[in-house]
Amino acid sequence: MNLLLPLVPLLPVLMLLALVWPVTRGRVMGALWLAPLPALLIAPLAMGSSLVLYPGGIKITLLLDAPGALLLGGAALLWGAAGVFARAQMGTGPRAKRFAAWWLLTLAGCLGVFIAGDLLSFYLAFAVVSLAAFGLVAHDGTEKARRAGGLYLLLAVLGEIALLLAFALLHGRAGIESVAIADVAPVLRTTPGGPVIALLLILGFGIKMGLMPLHVWLPIAHPAAPAPGSAVLSGAIIKAGVIGLIRFLPFDAVPLAEGALLAALGFATAYWGVAMGLTQRNPKTILAYSSVSQMGVVAATLGMGLFLGLAETPIHAALYALHHMLAKGALFLGVGLALAMGPAGRALVLPLAFLLALGFGGLPPTGGALAKAAVKPELGEGLAAAAAMLSAFGSTALMLHFVQRLRAAMEEAPAERLHWGLGGPWLVLALAALLLPWALYAIATGKAPEGLWSISTIAPVLAGAVFALFWNRIFQRVPEVPAGDVLVFAERGSPWRDAAARAVVRLEDATRPWPVAGIALMLLILAFYGLIGIGS
Repeated sequence: MNLLLPLVPLLPVLMLLALVWPVTRGRVMGALWLAPLPALLIAPLAMGSSLVLYPGGIKITLLLDAPGALLLGGAALLWGAAGVFARAQMGTGPRAKRFAAWWLLTLAGCLGVFIAGDLLSFYLAFAVVSLAAFGLVAHDGTEKARRAGGLYLLLAVLGEIALLLAFALLHGRAGIESVAIADVAPVLRTTPGGPVIALLLILGFGIKMGLMPLHVWLPIAHPAAPAPGSAVLSGAIIKAGVIGLIRFLPFDAVPLAEGALLAALGFATAYWGVAMGLTQRNPKTILAYSSVSQMGVVAATLGMGLFLGLAETPIHAALYALHHMLAKGALFLGVGLALAMGPAGRALVLPLAFLLALGFGGLPPTGGALAKAAVKPELGEGLAAAAAMLSAFGSTALMLHFVQRLRAAMEEAPAERLHWGLGGPWLVLALAALLLPWALYAIATGKAPEGLWSISTIAPVLAGAVFALFWNRIFQRVPEVPAGDVLVFAERGSPWRDAAARAVVRLEDATRPWPVAGIALMLLILAFYGLIGIGS
């Protein structure tokens, strides 16, 4: 099965090439769901495998460890379902074909980052998924979408710069020819510059995850993107940051003090996402802030794992991230379905949305309860346990607020008949989010779940539900914080802030002529994955 690893990113690239020929161009949009199929099949069958290639004398390492397999399989399922949804929503017109090109390019990078085992392939895959996702954010072409795309691209480039510097320092301090991540990552513990490199890694991957204060692209980009684009942005693409922290930070059963900083940043992000999200009216913006909050919990888990020296933390964090991937991806598709069907979709959307919402708080027997149980070794004792309970309370309140705003939005939309190209993906992902954690928990952790019905698990959810009832009565009188919060506040007032705003505008103007940039990026990824194909 390891010989099939190159097929994971290669199939999306081959389908991207099919857009060039008129004979096949019209069929690609309807076949988007096929592009992640090899990844979906390989994830459970090739776990633990690796493959070393030497195309053109360049050593490329592909690997699929347990955390990567969980995230690769979940991402493949999400991309497949969202691909079906995209075809049903957008049709096969010229704009849909342009969307398909950016979709496939982003997909190749997104899946590639979960199997990359060396600095070169990881950086290229991460750069592709980061930069190509601009096409999903700015697809609608409105001023709002262009602004969101410009901001997204600006922060993506900042993250790339931080990672490039971190990778260069890692390889230079390692003093070896190998570029395998497993060979260079241990330098973080042994070199005097380790803390600086760790901070650069946290910055680069934290931007992708949406850790504050550089989380601002999520609540601006998600409402601008079409529903399937939002689903993969929040569900799969931000997990590139998660796998990056898992791959590069030294989880080797030796405590690392820097983990406390990452944990503190994670919890601060979790609370900030809840506080900002509770003021929002747009369901997609609320979901974006919920993703900020949930990625904060993942960061806190990884940080506490480092601080406590828990070698099993990567698989725990991956299982938590998998649940978020499926549930949040489903909910973004659910918003698209709800607005397409209006009041006629209440029975199909709202009950499952309600269950998924409670799952983010950890209510048994939802899949979210298993996700919370998986990170108990990191967040189950002492101050971390109290912080995690407060986060569960906030997540419950925020997600029930989302359900209320979704219901209100459905009432205002025109009633339409169900299109199963929209309804089918929603049901598949929603049920997967509820059930898959149960199937994977014992495999991932090696034990049965415990304490799911404890007071510490249920009390935050009940308290969050009570607060949500109270909030629903008063929130209309609470001012809505502009999406992007700290960015909007920073744009008001001083000369340097005005200069930064002008820089964003200039970046937007520079990135509008995307045919040239798109061709260059496509040639880059085609050349690289062509080398992988030759090497295999």
